Amino acid sequence: MTDTEDVLQRADAEDVELVRVVFVNNSGVPRGRVVDRESLPGVLADGTNVTHAMQSFNALDLLAGEGRFGPAGEVRIVPDPETFTPLPYADRAALVLADLHDLDGEPWAAGPRAQLRRYLDDLSSEGYAPELAYESEFYYTRTTDDGETVPLDDTTCFSTDGMRSAHDVVLDTVDALKAQGMGLAAYYPEYGPGQQELVIDHDTGVAAADNHVRFTETVRAVAADHGIDATFRPKPFPELPGTGCHVHLSLWRDGENVLHDPDADGPYPLSQAGRAFVGGLLEHAPALVAVTAPTVESYDRLAPGMWASAYTCWGEDNREAAVRVPSIDRSAPEATTRVEFKPADNTANPYLAQLALVAAGLDGIERGLDPGEPLNRDPGTLDDSERAERGIERLPTTLSEALDALADDDVLESAMGEELLGCYLEVKRSEWEASVDDEGGWESDYLDRAF
Repeated sequence: MTDTEDVLQRADAEDVELVRVVFVNNSGVPRGRVVDRESLPGVLADGTNVTHAMQSFNALDLLAGEGRFGPAGEVRIVPDPETFTPLPYADRAALVLADLHDLDGEPWAAGPRAQLRRYLDDLSSEGYAPELAYESEFYYTRTTDDGETVPLDDTTCFSTDGMRSAHDVVLDTVDALKAQGMGLAAYYPEYGPGQQELVIDHDTGVAAADNHVRFTETVRAVAADHGIDATFRPKPFPELPGTGCHVHLSLWRDGENVLHDPDADGPYPLSQAGRAFVGGLLEHAPALVAVTAPTVESYDRLAPGMWASAYTCWGEDNREAAVRVPSIDRSAPEATTRVEFKPADNTANPYLAQLALVAAGLDGIERGLDPGEPLNRDPGTLDDSERAERGIERLPTTLSEALDALADDDVLESAMGEELLGCYLEVKRSEWEASVDDEGGWESDYLDRAF
């Protein structure tokens, strides 16, 4: 357990002068304050102030029009000492992740990280602990002499050309990640030119979401040091493949993987509880995507034939299904039995995404939901009657539709709490209203600033 004294000693040992105290608000954008070494003891003890309007700021950096948090009132950004990390890409700087507390010193009901911690603490009393990996994709980009943003290169999927062209920046990124305690789980050039998939090791609960915040910060910072940019937008180039952040998830109870059936044969040993967990994800998928694919551009990506999933189905290594069950590592079957939720991208707040996914899956277990037989083909090739017979539905096609589904989902409202859900809906609806025209088309270039 890291305490204040440990943080101060490490700050001195690493010659840290500036500390970024960071939280992620409803927009999905990391925000915070910077404090110096002299102020650090007081901030670790009591936090630092910020207007509560931060939770009503959207990704356009505007206050939600009728958001509940305005200019009057504030909360405290309270650092978690366990997350203190000197930054290898910023001279004499460190980062610490934080919860939002009210002025009475209690975790704020509208704070995403604090609400996830509360929810997971309740689960831990029943022996449960989720383990997650956020499988992130992104594009390296450059700016042409004409000022146009284009992919870094024109390499093809999984190609060695792509490995060579991005080698220096990827190597420095991996070094920076490992310097912060994050190990490399997988790396390869992805489908689009200049697109990369870089995955760090899984972790438990809040720590997994914390790592994802540190990961995206590191990727962008190291890219900038190389004179290029990295974008995490879901569909930055209309004619090129989209960019996702698939969430791999297992659920453990008293040291055993609830999703794993030790008596099952074959590469997909999903337990009955695991099937029910999948059933919960599918049952709540229309509402879930309002949290896991939470920007207007997310729905350019969630279309048939995009390998991003457009339908509420599941399958064994089916990359067009909303829920994919990956094959196991035969040397560690229990450790690698998991599910992957595919309709997710990097514009999501990782704390809210985890909270919603775990709540949906557990609802499936508690209700014994049956997901039906796995679909091991492209759901887009089924006709309407075949999909209807299997109970497969089209996911929402706009952010607006997804938000309506979330507003009507009692399970996710219970997990998030009325205060957090209410302000989240306000923020995301304000993004939709600011981006859509009278004909229903939308513009999302504002995401360049945020992601």
